[in-house]
Amino acid sequence: MALTNEYLIGVLETVKKRNAGEPEFIQAVTEVFESLEPVVERRPDLVEAGVIDRLVEPERQIIFRVPWVDDNGKTQVNRGFRVQYNSAIGPYKGGIRLHPSVYIGIIKFLGFEQIFKNSLTTLPMGGGKGGSDFDPKGKSDGEIMRFCQSFMTELYRHIGADCDVPAGDIGTGAREIGYMFGQYKRLKNEFTGVLTGKGLTFGGSLARTEATGFGLCYFTEEMLKANGKSFAGKTVVISGSGNVAIYATQKATELGAKVVALSDSNGYIYDKNGIDLAAVKQIKEVERKRIKEYVTTHPDAVYTEGCSGIWSIPCDIALPCATQNEINKESAELLVKNGCFAVSEGANMPSTPEAIEVYLSNGLLYGPAKAANAGGVATSGLEMSQNSARLSWTFEEVDAKLQGIMKSIFKSCDEAAKEYGLEGNYMAGANIAGFLKVAEAMKAQGCV
Repeated sequence: MALTNEYLIGVLETVKKRNAGEPEFIQAVTEVFESLEPVVERRPDLVEAGVIDRLVEPERQIIFRVPWVDDNGKTQVNRGFRVQYNSAIGPYKGGIRLHPSVYIGIIKFLGFEQIFKNSLTTLPMGGGKGGSDFDPKGKSDGEIMRFCQSFMTELYRHIGADCDVPAGDIGTGAREIGYMFGQYKRLKNEFTGVLTGKGLTFGGSLARTEATGFGLCYFTEEMLKANGKSFAGKTVVISGSGNVAIYATQKATELGAKVVALSDSNGYIYDKNGIDLAAVKQIKEVERKRIKEYVTTHPDAVYTEGCSGIWSIPCDIALPCATQNEINKESAELLVKNGCFAVSEGANMPSTPEAIEVYLSNGLLYGPAKAANAGGVATSGLEMSQNSARLSWTFEEVDAKLQGIMKSIFKSCDEAAKEYGLEGNYMAGANIAGFLKVAEAMKAQGCV
């Protein structure tokens, strides 16, 4: 869908010039702008206030050196990033991604998406993101600890419980968060909820590990229910095999579906009998091995090298939970051809613009990432609340709050889409609903 509004076209051209060489960021901005055309036409006051011109520019971008010593005593150097994107409705909030693909454009795209995602949760959290091109794979615990301590030795100057609260992301799990929190506490001489995703013994929240995967399924179930469908009796394909994919598999199964495929960066497994989740947890969470190990104990399962083929497996519902742009036009067309009627995103921006066009033009139910995978950051917000009150809620309490938040997010997307004449387009609804809350706050706070 091409932009037609002259104002938005002009702002997008400026974004492209200022951020050349950052395709992921430009893609994220373009997708949001396409949804905002009816809002801009109805709300000239927001244009007059320069809200959108300001929204596409991060409030702060921090880039720093991260030197650390490997197990051979050799100094290694990585680059660290923190983009504090928008604080109109609360302190910056967003994860830390550790992956070789990380550069400023990836962090900006993720931070921009985070603004709307956090807005949709209804919790007072602004948008931010951080990370490094460090690769935790193949590193010893000692090497990871030394990297995390060096990373936090710079980052601690820029974050705080009421300023910027980072969390985990790809490559940053409980181990990495623990090392970072320990270094922050040591440097600041204070125990505050400055990081979420912490261990349960030092301020973490129950259900945080499960939150993104569970939340994805809660949102998807609401979307299905609104259209006369459900998970019950359906076949589901899920990409990835990290926290999001594992707990999406668990919750989808609990809701009556059969999950038949999972993947990692090397390839994917297909088990016609349904994925044995206990085996996957053993392989990925305990042994930290590749997903191909699954077929050694499950003779009916098949492992295939390469990731994109997972979308050729016939399914009713697809839940991409791996990484950005993993579903292209061809993969989306295969899903449609094989009878898939719903795609809901557990990863950040896993569908290309061309893939999204295929979903919408073929009438698939489409749950965009900024709405469907908001359960993780929502539960991070709940962890912040528990830290502030010096309380710890039960798993059931957190899960019930998460469920309520995801239902509220779907309702906001649905209502915004209907209000702007785009009924059933939950991507547009998510962008509009998330944007309006932030835009009203920015306008109220003046030109800052």
